[in-house]
Amino acid sequence: MARPPHARERVLDAFEALLISDGERAATLDAVARAAGVSKGGLLYHFGSKDDLAAAMIARLDRLGAEDVERIRSAAEGPVEYYLRTSVMMDDALDRAIIAATRLAQGGSTAATDALHRMREDSAEVIRPHVQDQAALDLVMLLSDGLFFNNTLDADGSDGVVPAGAALEALIALVSSATRPRRSRDR
Repeated sequence: MARPPHARERVLDAFEALLISDGERAATLDAVARAAGVSKGGLLYHFGSKDDLAAAMIARLDRLGAEDVERIRSAAEGPVEYYLRTSVMMDDALDRAIIAATRLAQGGSTAATDALHRMREDSAEVIRPHVQDQAALDLVMLLSDGLFFNNTLDADGSDGVVPAGAALEALIALVSSATRPRRSRDR
């Protein structure tokens, strides 16, 4: 049986959930404490301010992003394929952290904006050696962004906005073929 999360993690999870569902302005300390099931004093014990909560959220994104970069680097199917396949949201910790950080960035947080840029650039650096040029890298990165964004428009998959199954695999194969370094395609 899994241990219940510590109060600090419950508070951070509640902050993340409020950012996602209601936005940065609604994620007040009182609302976060209520959602986490702790007193405001309990929240303030772990996070002295909303800025401290935001900093912890960004640190979570940095940690999850670094873990994902390692998965991109070691993906058996290859970095491009992995990156595109995982661009379709799976409602995992990284997806939630990205959306929460995006909400902070929309609220004016330069630290969140910087963290999102850093995560994207770290991913691009791992993918770069596996594509033929900057245009190919741009194609992979922008397709990933589009898959992620459009998934938010079709969260339950019923509208068919984001390809799934065989259609997604065909798209990934097409992009992989088009972006692979020339020396790999010419063999």
